[in-house]
Amino acid sequence: MTSNQIGAAPPTKARPGPAGRSARPGIALTVIAACQLMVVLDATIVNIALPHIQTALGFSTNDLTWVINAYALTFGGLLLLGGRAGDLLGRRRMFITGILAFTLASLLGGFAQEPWQLLAARAVQGIGGAIASPTSLALIATTFPEGPERNRAFGVFAAVSAGGGAIGLLAGGMLTDWLDWRWVLFVNVPIGVFIAFLAPRYIRESERHPGRFDIAGALTSTLGMAALVYGFIRASSDGWSDSLTLGSFAAAVVLLFGFVAVERRSAQPITPLRMFADRNRSGTYVMMLSLAAGMFGMFFFIVLFVQNVLHYSPIKAGLAFLPVTVAIVTGAGLSSNLLPRLGPKPFMVTGTLLTGLGMAWLTQIDPDSSYAGGILGPMLLFGFGMGLNFVTLTLTAVSGVADKESGAASGLLNTTQQVGGALGLSILTTVFGTASRHEATTQVKDFMAHASPEQKAAFLNTRQLPAPWSDEVLAHGIGVAFIAAVALVALAILTAVFVIQVRRSDLEALGGAPTGAGL
Repeated sequence: MTSNQIGAAPPTKARPGPAGRSARPGIALTVIAACQLMVVLDATIVNIALPHIQTALGFSTNDLTWVINAYALTFGGLLLLGGRAGDLLGRRRMFITGILAFTLASLLGGFAQEPWQLLAARAVQGIGGAIASPTSLALIATTFPEGPERNRAFGVFAAVSAGGGAIGLLAGGMLTDWLDWRWVLFVNVPIGVFIAFLAPRYIRESERHPGRFDIAGALTSTLGMAALVYGFIRASSDGWSDSLTLGSFAAAVVLLFGFVAVERRSAQPITPLRMFADRNRSGTYVMMLSLAAGMFGMFFFIVLFVQNVLHYSPIKAGLAFLPVTVAIVTGAGLSSNLLPRLGPKPFMVTGTLLTGLGMAWLTQIDPDSSYAGGILGPMLLFGFGMGLNFVTLTLTAVSGVADKESGAASGLLNTTQQVGGALGLSILTTVFGTASRHEATTQVKDFMAHASPEQKAAFLNTRQLPAPWSDEVLAHGIGVAFIAAVALVALAILTAVFVIQVRRSDLEALGGAPTGAGL
């Protein structure tokens, strides 16, 4: 046994029986879902608090974006490693480790007095989330038997994953309005402590699978994903021709090709490449990448619109997204109940089409659009479609995978979601910036022709157009950005129609019948 071999230690008393099932599956699911909600919610909960954070800690406008990006970078870059660590070291153990790291970082971030302190805390939050999130999904696969019971559990998990972004915006607005921006971080502390307390009592430890830790695969995948995520983040702020952007993408290509080469030769890879041999699972990863790209963009741009054009307060902006959560939960419940009869494909096709229609509707947004007339309808279509999809994609990605590899499968699904979000947001913000600059040229001419002398003097000093000209620029940029979002979702639609198959083995597994075939 070499020094990097894992699993030689004797099993602990918490090791489950052959079925590995919890005596209280309802409480176990609540604990797992609460963890996922906290991790997903934290990707958006600080968005509405950013102006307050900037004032309190003295961030420059450019550096302020790193409050979001520091979390996305470590979270997206370490998900594969987190999933594999759960397979080898025990999923409950790594689940609790990730929760405690996330909780401690939240506490330290809430007390930050300097920008670097908050950014460091956000990065550690991402590390904790990358450990906890894939292990939480894998724990569902080992806690609930295949069939309707597992379908319902995945439905809850998927609804939490899909709705967490909207809930984060609502929670961020409430905490910022009622308390202080620091509570968007402090709120995680009691929740994290409660989860860490309940986990060892209601979640059984998974089997620790003996094997070597794929150090070369872990390093190349982690560094490659981090470089890729950073490249997208950098492109959204500094452009696609920026030297660091290009350097990051070049490094990502080299590292990720190296990762594939390492995994092909490794006897115990961090991500078994045979998981991609199944067309349904591969299609699932492509769809998650595309849909996450549209989802991150929708949240970002609608927050801008309701706050800057409709002039909503932070809490009212958060409440505006509550119907999205309701629509997601409704769609998730419907798909989880009907999956055993219909299989995954009908929900994937219907869900992606509804999501695309919602995005297409949002391309018509303009300064005169009201919330009820121009925002609510497309958000409901979008949310219901995402609810149908998230349950189906989550179940398809991890069903039929060997127990010792379910952490890697779930880590890969989460990775595609985070990378898809970073990719989509960077593309959409680049499109938004280009369209806004072109529209600003037109609006400046109109402004100079109709503005008062006082307004012209203020513009020459600040170079910022006032309303209603600024509203025209913002709305035009958002509308064009959603055209790009429709194109991204179209990739998911094509994948659902032409790649995903309905097979007898899928329906048997979803209904709980024994089958030798995986999804």
